[in-house]
Amino acid sequence: MTFCRYEKKGHVACITIARPEVMNSLHPPASAEMNEYWDDFAADDDLWVAVLTGEGDKAFSAGNDLKYTAELSRLPADQRPSMRMPPGGFGGITSRYDLFKPVIARVNGFALGGGLEMALACDIIVAAEHAELGLPEPRRGLIAGAMGVHRLPRQLPLKVAMGYMLTGRHIPARRACEAGLVNDVVPLAELDSVVDGYVEDILRCAPLSVRATKEAAYQGIALPLAEAQRARFEWETRRRASADAVEGPRAFAEKRTPNWTGR
Repeated sequence: MTFCRYEKKGHVACITIARPEVMNSLHPPASAEMNEYWDDFAADDDLWVAVLTGEGDKAFSAGNDLKYTAELSRLPADQRPSMRMPPGGFGGITSRYDLFKPVIARVNGFALGGGLEMALACDIIVAAEHAELGLPEPRRGLIAGAMGVHRLPRQLPLKVAMGYMLTGRHIPARRACEAGLVNDVVPLAELDSVVDGYVEDILRCAPLSVRATKEAAYQGIALPLAEAQRARFEWETRRRASADAVEGPRAFAEKRTPNWTGR
């Protein structure tokens, strides 16, 4: 398992796709490896936020490793390794609907096909100004089946999303930001500092409040407003009963920095 790097520093996890020789595209073994890392991140109570990126400055991820797929197709059926998607979906994240810890996509270059689909599954996207995003699958006789065809129209105006999906055109980073798909576009040299700024600000917040906010936002958006108001969300229930719910107002009253425990 050497296709990615998984690093932990304090309350932060970083997953870096380490296949720059193929523009950080993923084959099934790489997706399976990432799935295990996301499982670990989800289960570790001391990890409060994650950053997903790709190695180098050319590509975040070019998506599915089509050369690998083509090579396997030449093998007899009984000799082909499994192409099954891991439970968490492409890159271990595109079908992970119960992860309510925040995830930031550090888009350092091309984010195409499954690469964009992984970024769409994140909560915040910070892109280098030379980055390009897109779902070019129809140009290869495919569709963006790792939820790209469903997430992009939810994160862009419909006509804008369809214009890019039906043509396979790339979205320049600044255009993606103007359309609301990307949070920030910065020179490559400033990418880390901007991502770190988001991480630091998230860590200033109570982790259970952040998770409750993410859960309520994602699950509530599919409900009529009155139903969303009446809905009960697991992480909000945990937050209400937590020590941090007491610590926040107390720290404010005592004019000090809160000591969050996530419990």
